[in-house]
This record gives sequence, C-alpha cells and structure tokens, in this order.
Amino acid sequence: MCKGLAGVTAFPATCLKSAKDIKHRLGFLLQKADGCEHSPCVKKDKPGSQRLRQDEVKKWAESLENLINNECGLAAFRAFLQSEYSEENIDFWLACENYKKVKTPEKLLEKAQKIYEDFISVEATREVNLDSATREETSNNIIQPTHSTFDEAQHRIFILMEKDSYRRFLKSKFYLDLVLSSSGASTKKMKVLTTDSNPFIPQCA
Repeated sequence: MCKGLAGVTAFPATCLKSAKDIKHRLGFLLQKADGCEHSPCVKKDKPGSQRLRQDEVKKWAESLENLINNECGLAAFRAFLQSEYSEENIDFWLACENYKKVKTPEKLLEKAQKIYEDFISVEATREVNLDSATREETSNNIIQPTHSTFDEAQHRIFILMEKDSYRRFLKSKFYLDLVLSSSGASTKKMKVLTTDSNPFIPQCA
C-alpha cells in the first residue's frame, strides 16, 4: 500500500543537474508493481510495465494545489526542487501541514520548536526565504504555539513556490517528458531509488 507524507523516505540529497538525471532518479513515480499497482496515479499497461496516468499528470499544470496534493506530483515536484537546491520550501510547507495534525499541547510545542529551528531561525541550516515581518511574527508565535503558529509563513512560502519554482517546473523538460511518458510514449518500468534521509516524500511499501 502507499504510505502518507510522514514517516516515509525520499531521495538522497545528491546533485540533480539535468532533466534526464532527475527522471532516472524518479523511478518511484511509476511505483513498485508489487506495492502500488492500485495507486490512483499509476496505470498498468501490461505485466511488468507501468506508467503515470495522463489525466493525473495534466492536472498538475492546473494549480500548485493539484500538484502537491497528488502523491506522485508531490514526489516529482520535490525532486525538481532538489535539482534547484530549494527543496526546503516544500519540506517546510509539508512540515506545517503535519504540524496542524498534532493533538497534544506538549507535542505541539516540541514540533513548533523543531520547525522553527530547522526552517525559520536565522541560524537554520534549511532556512526558508521569509520577509522580516513574517519571520518576526512567527518567532513571537513560538512562545505560545497554536495550530495556526506557522500559517502566515506557510502561506508566504506557498506563494513563493507558486510564482517561481512551480512555473519553472511546468516549463521544464522533466515535466514535459512526464506528460509524454504518461501518454504512452514510454512504458518502461523504472526501479525505485530511496533513502531514509527525508520524512516527507511518499513512496510505496
């Protein structure tokens, strides 16, 4: 079965320099035949051969919401962001989504501090690009965190991705190749390349 967005694995933080390189490292988009053959974004043509559904891939171009709310689309977009060394943006957005699901106040404080240290603090190794006012507001919210602590910062990063990296993703050779592949131009099964380095990207198990 397909796992969700938490507690799963992702690509290693290696340099993805070209559309071809990204495509080779995105074998999981076609999913494991023995683990995700019933995935809604995967179409099986014949035994041992799978490809992404064309309608799913085309929906990714309608909005950033469609892209990142689709399991395969999210994985594809993050891999593209990795190639631009900006995957911290989608990772922060996903961390905020997971944060909203926390149930206990104690866990909320722990998660809030972790997200702040990873993405908001000026000393964060994966610092996201926020304006000073939003950064200050978020820093103040950390004192007594609620489920809306990161709402403004998350919104800012979403808009940044929507206006910048998302547009480049849709124009990239990588995405256009996926559109062609989903239409039947390529049905070659690709192997899954994963690592335990990131907890946000969905994969099959």
